Amino acid sequence: MTKLTTQTIAKQTTNLPIVSSESGFYRYLQEINKIPSLSQEEEFLLAKSYLEHQDLDAAHTLVKSHLKLVAKIAVSYKNYGLPVVDLVSEGNLGLMQAVKKYDPDLGYRLSTYAMWWIKAAIQEYILRSWSLVKLGTTAAQKKLFFSLGKIKNKLSGLYARSIVANDIPEIAKVSGCTEKEVSEMNLRLSGGDISLNAPAYVSEDGGAEAIEYIPDSRPSHELVMAVSQEKSIRHKMLWAAMSKLNERELHIIKERKLKEDPATLDDLSQYFGISKERVRQIETRAFEKLQESMVQSV
Repeated sequence: MTKLTTQTIAKQTTNLPIVSSESGFYRYLQEINKIPSLSQEEEFLLAKSYLEHQDLDAAHTLVKSHLKLVAKIAVSYKNYGLPVVDLVSEGNLGLMQAVKKYDPDLGYRLSTYAMWWIKAAIQEYILRSWSLVKLGTTAAQKKLFFSLGKIKNKLSGLYARSIVANDIPEIAKVSGCTEKEVSEMNLRLSGGDISLNAPAYVSEDGGAEAIEYIPDSRPSHELVMAVSQEKSIRHKMLWAAMSKLNERELHIIKERKLKEDPATLDDLSQYFGISKERVRQIETRAFEKLQESMVQSV
C-alpha cells in the first residue's frame, strides 16, 4: 500500500487549480471558489479513509476542498514584498503536510489543524526569502517581523486613522522591541515608505481585493465566545496533562514546545548529560503522553 508523502500528494493533485502568475490570481480565486466545501461528516470519512487505507483520492479531495483557506492565509502575508502566487504555492505544501498528519479522531476540523501548517510553511518561505536582510536575532524581533502589520491595524482601528511615524513609540511598547527596531523593521517591510500602512493588493479589475471574492467564513460573535471558552478549557486540560509528566519530561516539553525561542536538542543533551537522540525520544514520548491525556479528558 502506498504511503502518503507530500511528494505523493503533489503528484496526485496535478489536476488541481494552479495559480501561475500574479495576473492570473483573480481567475484562480474564481476557480477554487467553485470547489464545494465538505461537511464535517464528509471530512471525517475522507480523513479516516486515508488514515486507515492510505486512500490518495480521499487525500486529494481534502486538499482540494481547503485551497480557499490557503488563499486567504496567503493574502494576509501579501505585504512582505513577495509574489502572492509563491505564497499560495508554499501554503499549499503546508496544507499537504497537514492532510498527511491529520487525525480526525482528535475531534477538531481539518481547517483548524491545517491553518498552523499553512502559516508555518508561508512564514518559513518568507524568512528564507528575507535571509539576505538582517531581521534581528532576538525572539521579540522575529515576532515583530510577522506581527507588525497586525499591531498597526489594531492601532489604526482604535484611533480611526492611519498610523504614522509618531505612533512608533506605542508600537515599540506593544511589541516589546525598541523604537529603533520598529523603525528599521517597518522600513524593510514597507520598502522605505514613510507611511506605516502598506498598500493593499489590487485585483485585475482595479476594484476591491481579489480575496473578497472568496465567501466570508468569519465566525459569529457567539461562536467566537464559544471558541474562547473552549481554549480556556483546553488550557486547563493541558496543564492537568503536564502534571502527569515526570520532572525530566516536563522540563524538555517546556523548553522545546512552550518557549518562543526553544532550546535545541544539543542544549538539552548537555543539560541532562545524555545523547541528543535520547532527548528526542523523551520529547516524543512526553508529547504522546500529553496527547493521550488530552484525548481522554475530552
